Amino acid sequence: MKKRIISLMLASVMVIGTLAGCGSGNNATTGETTPAEATDESAAETSSDTPLVVGYQDFSEKFSMFFNESEYDKDVAAMTQAMLVDVDRSGAVVMNGVEGETIPYAGTDYTYTGAADLTVIQNDDDTTTYDFKLRDDITFSDGEPLTADDVIFSLYVFLDPAYDGFNVLNTLPIVGLKNYQANSTAADSVTADDVAAYVKEMPEALKTAVSENIIAPTLTAEKDWCTENYEAQGAASAEEFFVACYGTDDSYDMAGKDYDTIVNDVIAMYDGDYKTLGSNYAGDEAYFDGDVTSLAEKLLIEEKVAAGEGEEVPNIEGIKKLGDYEVSVTINGFDATAVYQFLDFGIAPLHYYGDKAQYDYDNNKFGFPRGDLSIVKEKTTKPMGAGPYKFIKYENKTVYFEANDTYYKGTPKIKNLQFKESDDADMIPGVQQGTIDLADPSGSKKAFEQIGEINGNGELNGDVIMTDRVDNLGYGYIGINADTVNVGGEASSEQSKDLRKAIATILSVYRDVSIDSYYGDAASVINYPISNTSWAAPQKSDEGYQLAYSVDVDGNPIYTDSMSAEEKYDAAIQAALGYFEAAGYTVTDGKLTAAPAGAKLTYEIVIGADGKGDHPSFAILTDAKAALETIGFTLEINDPTDSNIMWDKLNARTQELWVAAWQATPDPDMYQTYHSKSTASNYYQINDADLDAYIMDARTSADQSYRKSVYKECLNIILDWAVEIPVYQRQNCIIYSPERINADTFTPGVTTYYKWWKEIQNLEMN
Repeated sequence: MKKRIISLMLASVMVIGTLAGCGSGNNATTGETTPAEATDESAAETSSDTPLVVGYQDFSEKFSMFFNESEYDKDVAAMTQAMLVDVDRSGAVVMNGVEGETIPYAGTDYTYTGAADLTVIQNDDDTTTYDFKLRDDITFSDGEPLTADDVIFSLYVFLDPAYDGFNVLNTLPIVGLKNYQANSTAADSVTADDVAAYVKEMPEALKTAVSENIIAPTLTAEKDWCTENYEAQGAASAEEFFVACYGTDDSYDMAGKDYDTIVNDVIAMYDGDYKTLGSNYAGDEAYFDGDVTSLAEKLLIEEKVAAGEGEEVPNIEGIKKLGDYEVSVTINGFDATAVYQFLDFGIAPLHYYGDKAQYDYDNNKFGFPRGDLSIVKEKTTKPMGAGPYKFIKYENKTVYFEANDTYYKGTPKIKNLQFKESDDADMIPGVQQGTIDLADPSGSKKAFEQIGEINGNGELNGDVIMTDRVDNLGYGYIGINADTVNVGGEASSEQSKDLRKAIATILSVYRDVSIDSYYGDAASVINYPISNTSWAAPQKSDEGYQLAYSVDVDGNPIYTDSMSAEEKYDAAIQAALGYFEAAGYTVTDGKLTAAPAGAKLTYEIVIGADGKGDHPSFAILTDAKAALETIGFTLEINDPTDSNIMWDKLNARTQELWVAAWQATPDPDMYQTYHSKSTASNYYQINDADLDAYIMDARTSADQSYRKSVYKECLNIILDWAVEIPVYQRQNCIIYSPERINADTFTPGVTTYYKWWKEIQNLEMN
């Protein structure tokens, strides 16, 4: 009934990393500053012991680059680490870190340096090699040199069969990885066809594994959800609600049974039937297909090994140490998104996190017992590396750091650094009052007004607070399900597209006033279904750029620059009538009097606004509803107090229209959201062969300009289907005190990807 992993898409509950969500990126300086020059200058100008105090939300004390879970803990780890590769201000990977490379952004050239050069080589045997050549002058904060052995050690930790952290490097198709994790060459002999046949056969071993690893955990978790929500759903008891949601035996009698017994009985009812569970849980019988495929593959490999097939595998074939400062990783095939899996790779010191006595590359020993990461996990709360700062302690909800005098980009000018836990509401007054020096409060109209009042000039920058605004890594949208909003059951027909365009035209015209009212300067209206933070996002200066849903059924512009708001609303109504008529609706005297077969005069839109309209897009819906009523069309607004009701409908693919937000990633890959084979989150039910082909084509090229052109074609198809109305790009903000921090030394050109602390070594206190 409830799909938890989708909650990140909901605007009202989207989790944004503190400074990580609003900040900067690699080490970059304006102009052509060389690493050597930066080091000499920084070392000569180290400032006083006055600490820089940064406001953060709560830490969970998992400060290891291997095992951090939150953005807050990840930032703590990042202070202590040298990253293998990083991104520039636009989110593109910096390929030439050793000598540095200059890349323009927003009209300014910035030079980026880093720990390594990266070369991507597409081989003739349909493999791709990522070659990392390290600088030879980096030392860890304890003075030990950083070498290829530390990279090899770090890779083997991330790729160990016992690794259970959140890094997804082990999802890459690294040559030999599957064999290594199974410790048998038999692993690679298991084909996709073998797995599919095994799943179809569903032997007892697989049925048991599915029950133990998928069905039982899912239903056990749903027990708690049913307990929390049964009253809101009108059920007499949690037990009754649970059986109604998940029971498959209509004759089941739960009388006299406790809740745990009922749950176990329902688990047994499925008897390995993950398809039915998928339908009941997520409205999609294919929802657990990927999990079952993984289980089946694992079992097949185990069976082959038990039967004596294959040989032991001492190392990962695709990982090579090519010298003291060079390492390569080779994957099967080519995927343009693969390089981004290396972004969270901090080069961990082997001698600290591992055991040098257990490291011998030539003899397949990698610094820890294979399958046992206990010595690595022992250091989770006390990170160490080659980053700008040394971790000292976490005490009284504050992380204490001290400058790393051997930092390869230059000794930080601020000797002492503190990350202090702070509530979001306390961040702005905290900077004002001096309890913290820098923070990232949530960007909102109210927050911006508060900053303006504190500065006394109504501006975001003043004598008390300086503000850097950055676009949030994601965007708000309104979605339309093509399978439930169409004509004659043909989701892809021109008439169906015209129906959706009629609705989209009205919703779009009210975006400006609604978003301005809710966010003010803290958000802007967007016109393509992609976050403005992405390098693939169309820009106003691009050829062919246009406002979303701003042409009529004949392709003519609906609006002119001279139109008033009211004139635009009237023009939108006339354009919508044209689309409705083209869709097959009967229009009489400017009103809809009948719908074509398979379509309706009333559609529902659901919004997670806490049952009280508290959502940036709520005013869009109320204005659009009123406008559509004037032409005989009803838009029913459903604002449930429990947002899970909306997700239940989306997961069941029964919802007609809805309001939510997408979380973005540095790479704009569109497979999960729009490809017809994506069963997890293609809520739009868009199924277009050309779109599918473009999405896959974009993955095959490393040429960013080519990929951008391909993604523009994808965006145009999505808009033509009219399944998504892009609404807003909101902003986060970083604030700091110019009274205590030297504003001239603050990281220039902060973006979503290029965080404020990426040039922390240059920051000075007054």
